[in-house]
Amino acid sequence: MKTFYAEEQKRHDPKAFLSMGAQKPNPEQPERVERLLLGARAAGSAIHRPANYGLGPIAAVHTPEYIEFLTHIFERWQRMEGASAEVIPNIHPFARNGSYPAGAAGQAGYHMADTACPISAETFDSACWSAWSAVAATEAVLSGEPAAYALCRPPGHHAFADVAGGFCFFNNSAIAAQRLRATASRVAILDVDLHHGNGTQGIFYARSDVLTVSLHADPSRFYPFFWGHADERGEGAGLGYNYNLPLPRKSGDPEFLEALDHAISRIQAFSPDALVVALGLDAFEGDPFGGLSVTTPGFSPIAEAIARLGLPTVIVQEGGYLCDALGDNLTAFLAGFAS
Repeated sequence: MKTFYAEEQKRHDPKAFLSMGAQKPNPEQPERVERLLLGARAAGSAIHRPANYGLGPIAAVHTPEYIEFLTHIFERWQRMEGASAEVIPNIHPFARNGSYPAGAAGQAGYHMADTACPISAETFDSACWSAWSAVAATEAVLSGEPAAYALCRPPGHHAFADVAGGFCFFNNSAIAAQRLRATASRVAILDVDLHHGNGTQGIFYARSDVLTVSLHADPSRFYPFFWGHADERGEGAGLGYNYNLPLPRKSGDPEFLEALDHAISRIQAFSPDALVVALGLDAFEGDPFGGLSVTTPGFSPIAEAIARLGLPTVIVQEGGYLCDALGDNLTAFLAGFAS
């Protein structure tokens, strides 16, 4: 299986985020890339550099207003007297159906859901190359590869069409799914990250051509809190095309695989032409976020079950944070998928 990744993705280097009101080191670190590259190579995957695909594939999912904001906000932020080194909002709208603020501080609050996605001088470029890695993997699948892996960093599944959040700026999994729609009449997205892919759900919530399915830690007391509940089924034309499977905290391999059976059954009922896997390795028992308890060997049967769907598949990296087993977890998944 081919892996797609660009070195520019490492330049985004966020310094801090707020957790329970306290400033802490940001866990979405460039070192994640080195661990994941080792894991991909150990699975026998060759690393390929993506092309620069321009803003077209990104604009197919994200609003021009939001893309313009991300393009210029760091420079604008630095012109404000007393501004922080990174763009971090201190106010968010209670509702987003009113007027659009003119200033950098107001727009940051409008377009950034939380304090976990600080923007620096390198963020926009890194996010573009992350998205282009997803596009390159998708193009490989469209060209006949049965599966391809996009090492996307920064990740993407918490990004809505016009909102960053949870370490995410461009929604790489959604970009891949939209790109697959060029030839696939129906596409399914299966998100196996520890956290619910609220941005992905939001982008496709009113659509019937893309089925969104997510296994994740129960958000009642876990990020992203306000999305990911079992009663969220879609709306309008998309009613019945969103399926959430929240899991109790510390659920391990047996519970995850049981839920995955339900997810796969729903995907089979949708009968898609292609699949995107939003691969979060943070469901691992030793991940710093500690929400679920999937083991390293457990990632192999998860991948094997997904592979048995027999669909052209784009695997997009989402979460999975610094721990000794991060690369091994990716190896287990990619090897299991190829077995």
